[in-house]
Amino acid sequence: MRSTSAHQASGLSRFIFASRWLQLPLYLGLIAAQGVYVYHFWVELLHLLEAVFGSQTALQALVSSIGYKAESVPTQLNEVIIMLVILGLIDVVMISNLLIMVIVGGYETFVSRMYLEQHPDQPEWLSHVNASVLKVKLAMAIIGISSIHLLKTFINAANYDEKVLIWQTIIHIAFLFSAMAIAYTDKLLNQTRVIGHEADAHH
Repeated sequence: MRSTSAHQASGLSRFIFASRWLQLPLYLGLIAAQGVYVYHFWVELLHLLEAVFGSQTALQALVSSIGYKAESVPTQLNEVIIMLVILGLIDVVMISNLLIMVIVGGYETFVSRMYLEQHPDQPEWLSHVNASVLKVKLAMAIIGISSIHLLKTFINAANYDEKVLIWQTIIHIAFLFSAMAIAYTDKLLNQTRVIGHEADAHH
């Protein structure tokens, strides 16, 4: 009777554990989102290159996408427009990096091992990834993205209300403090684990 109950409990445990595969469509969806970002990056880059060679249509598309406004409609690229477009491209790349960390790190941590130990292109951080490490890396990536957005806002500050500038700065500082708190908590947890292992070794 006990063996039957144990077998049923084991079967239920396996079923619950197998439910982690429900996350697979989520990661596949993020891969599709990655494709959208790649497409957006190349569209913006193509518009920039066309604008360099004098295309007014491409220039207006860039001005519209970056939210740039001036007293007169720009008829050629200037330093501010170029800088805002480049920062936009960097922003896309950083968000894409964030997606890769979530897709690869999340799948490895919460769904299934990838067995990439012998792969020459295995990311260095993936060799010791866990939920805590992933959380810290995501926090740092979000700070980087927030920094790019804040820089874009200040470069184009004339087109933003003062309250927007203040709130973006406050939110960025909040991200910084959150990342510091996460990193500090992770450090304390690691120290606790080390002390626990040392105590076990002495016993």
